[in-house]
Amino acid sequence: MSVAPLVSAQSLYAAPVAYPVLAPRRLVFPHDHGAHPEHRIEWWYVTGWLAAPGVSPFGFQVTFFQLRPGTDESNPSRFALRHVVVAHAALAWPPAGRLLHAARSARSGLGLVGAQVGDCGLMLDRWRMNRTGEGFRIELDAGEFALALRLDTKGPPLLHGLGGFSQKAPGIEHASMYYSLPQVTVSGSVRVAGRAFPGRGAAWFDHEWSSTLMHPQAAGWDWTGLNLHDGSALMLFRMRDRGGNALWSGGSLRTPDGDAARFNPGEVRWQPSRNWRSPRTGVQWPVMQAVRFGQRVIQLEPLFDDQELDARATTGTLYWEGAVRALEAGREIGRGYLELTGYDGPLVL
Repeated sequence: MSVAPLVSAQSLYAAPVAYPVLAPRRLVFPHDHGAHPEHRIEWWYVTGWLAAPGVSPFGFQVTFFQLRPGTDESNPSRFALRHVVVAHAALAWPPAGRLLHAARSARSGLGLVGAQVGDCGLMLDRWRMNRTGEGFRIELDAGEFALALRLDTKGPPLLHGLGGFSQKAPGIEHASMYYSLPQVTVSGSVRVAGRAFPGRGAAWFDHEWSSTLMHPQAAGWDWTGLNLHDGSALMLFRMRDRGGNALWSGGSLRTPDGDAARFNPGEVRWQPSRNWRSPRTGVQWPVMQAVRFGQRVIQLEPLFDDQELDARATTGTLYWEGAVRALEAGREIGRGYLELTGYDGPLVL
């Protein structure tokens, strides 16, 4: 079926959309668990480690994106493209030695695809993420694997930056609203290779939205979210410029008693210590990194190297998203995920 008639109809309503400018504000829950459809991009992201009988520990990732493409929303057609929902799911499965992953995408509407305003309710056909009481539920079938997980949260959201206003470049116009729910208890079932595995573990939940996330000179970012074994939670990131240098960096650390510290640019330094070259794309990913924050240095080591996720068919991105261990002075202090973008060329959102 040709898409030309639809494209032609859309072009009649091609006036640019005015995206709102972010400014620091107080986040209100559960309302801000829900969608902010006025912004260009928004994502809900869950990563975690699970243990199950008969298999070594493994990682999982589920991300829902809502994109506002910028077509004129005065178009009265019910087929007008106002929002697109994209979902990625992945399983870092040691027996396979590689990342098992899948993606879905569709325009919002018709009761099958959408992101709820006012609370977390995400739907892309049969892929779902919903808030239920003090936790969340994830259900999806990706063919090669399936997840049915319950997430039980602990404590209030961890607000990054200035009360959730997370600056991403020297100018405040490049920023996002960003909070996390770390140290989430996970339980449920994972089906892979024709078998169901009951699993338990710990996860990290992120929610972020923006219309001006990337500085024009930004190429991509390195990010990690770690659940530390002492009950602390650590998030660190750097935005890289097109020369590979740090354009901006930051982070947050929350202790088990609830005290939170914020790290400013200059207090967080990333140093790659080992690269892995993908046999499929040829991209070199710094899968092992030393990260200094304040007076501490941790080493991030991957569960295994091949955790590249090729999402060029859905979001146009190629990234490495992997389960990692955090070591300090040679001792494991936590587990989490490492995300690497922009190593195949400047990232365009």
